[in-house]
Amino acid sequence: MTISARDEVLARIRSAIVTAVSPDVPRDYRAGAAADVELLVDRLVDYRAIVHRCAPAGIAGAIIEAADAAGIDRLFAPPGLDPAWQPSDRHVSIDDGTLTATDLDGNDVGVITTCSVAICETGTIVLDGGPGQGRRLLTLVPDHHICIVLPEQVVGAVPDAFRRLDPRRPLTWISGPSATSDIELKRVEGVHGPRHLVVIIVEHVPGSNSAP
Repeated sequence: MTISARDEVLARIRSAIVTAVSPDVPRDYRAGAAADVELLVDRLVDYRAIVHRCAPAGIAGAIIEAADAAGIDRLFAPPGLDPAWQPSDRHVSIDDGTLTATDLDGNDVGVITTCSVAICETGTIVLDGGPGQGRRLLTLVPDHHICIVLPEQVVGAVPDAFRRLDPRRPLTWISGPSATSDIELKRVEGVHGPRHLVVIIVEHVPGSNSAP
């Protein structure tokens, strides 16, 4: 029987791994980096996100300001989003699991979520589908994503984020509005997700229990 080159290569690999010993993987990655909110803001702005900063009591007002500036007429939110954050002067539709891509399409549509962590060094926001974050459909289809970042969700570096995240969750990593570049290096936004990203960073209030 003729043995193909492919079979020979695979046979050699199988032979080699029979006695292979799995190496110890170092887990002492750099961690404990300072949660520098100013650096987070700088990275987000560099990625063309719009940043608002406010006290906890000003979240609803910041959402109204962002929605008015962007011309958002329809606001959606996932289950678990704090009702106190939802503007009282306009309707916010809560996703009940039946919304479709068609329902969420349009340049006047915005979604309000929170996040799991926000990474200062990379300006990255990570959603894991938990309460207040919702389905991927809800955060990838609308043209506008308004994301609320609380002080306790801010971490310094990527290793710090991994220590908080569950790899079994549906993780979505967001670094600015969705964008890509064509062969001529022309930036095109809104290709794989929202064309506009607004990040509302909630400031730590001295004396409160939460801190960056």
